[in-house]
Amino acid sequence: QVQLVESGGGLVQPGGSLKLSCAASRSMFRFATMGWYRQAPGKERELVARIIPGGSTNYGDPVKGRFTISRDNAKNTVYLQMNSLKPEDTAVYYCNAELFGSGSWGQGTQVTVSS
Repeated sequence: QVQLVESGGGLVQPGGSLKLSCAASRSMFRFATMGWYRQAPGKERELVARIIPGGSTNYGDPVKGRFTISRDNAKNTVYLQMNSLKPEDTAVYYCNAELFGSGSWGQGTQVTVSS
């Protein structure tokens, strides 16, 4: 199992930016499909973005064109750059790792978009 630690959440005004980081514990990180998900109060957890070991990415429709997922295999870290943030982006953001058929989740980091 992969241990994941997210950081970078906080309070930001609409139109602002935040960058989330997720550090993974294992050196096998480079073989993992990494993802960011989010869950707002009263809603189901939804995919934000995923990046496979080869670097290809996919995004949830609400964030396309505003968010960018990237990875640094040397640092065992995946990032989520969030631009043009909207109040509806407010949620707890979770990091996910899929490795050899097993999934792991981080503890989550709160992102609040409000004026």
